[in-house]
Amino acid sequence: MAVIHHTTLKPTKLELLTSWLPSRPWYGGGAGEATLDKAGGFRLDDPQGEVGIEFIVVTDTSGPAPTTYLIPLTYRGAPLEGAEHALVGTMEHGVLGPRWAYDGCHDPVLTTELLALVEGRVPAHAQSVSDALDHEVARSYAGEEPIGELGAPEDTADGTGFTVAGGLTLRLHRALTPVDGDVPPRGAVGHVSGVWEQSDGTRVRSLVVTVGAA
Repeated sequence: MAVIHHTTLKPTKLELLTSWLPSRPWYGGGAGEATLDKAGGFRLDDPQGEVGIEFIVVTDTSGPAPTTYLIPLTYRGAPLEGAEHALVGTMEHGVLGPRWAYDGCHDPVLTTELLALVEGRVPAHAQSVSDALDHEVARSYAGEEPIGELGAPEDTADGTGFTVAGGLTLRLHRALTPVDGDVPPRGAVGHVSGVWEQSDGTRVRSLVVTVGAA
């Protein structure tokens, strides 16, 4: 399991995201910088121990109503070749030194482990505690065969989608809305859901990933 270093980051993750988030097609706020608070998230483990994988949940309060977003990030000790378009920014980590932060939808380490999570081959890990699992993350997969390799991610106003062989789409939900319990949506063959905290302290569950017909 990954070791979580409680140290300084310059700039912080939220500082990086304040200007990057409004540039996304699925962002529902205005043209200015976002005003962000951390609301939750979880991690996945890179089997090679080289890449940090985090699904961070943030709430933006810059608009007329708070909106909560899911942002998958990867953290690397060197630039990812060919992924300049997916770079969120660079940070100085107090222990690990320079770190390159990427939109994880464009990082093959994250997408590989995300598929493994949906299929139940790997667990979700706690966001801020070393060597701990996140038991609030739920998943299911009813397919008879592995999902297969994901196509290139496509950002739309509804989220980020990946085409999959066999007429399926894996969709990453970006703007999160609470759901009543952990129930996969109708027609889905797979899903992931997680828990995050609203501004009033209430903890709610939302769908994070669904796999279903294109």
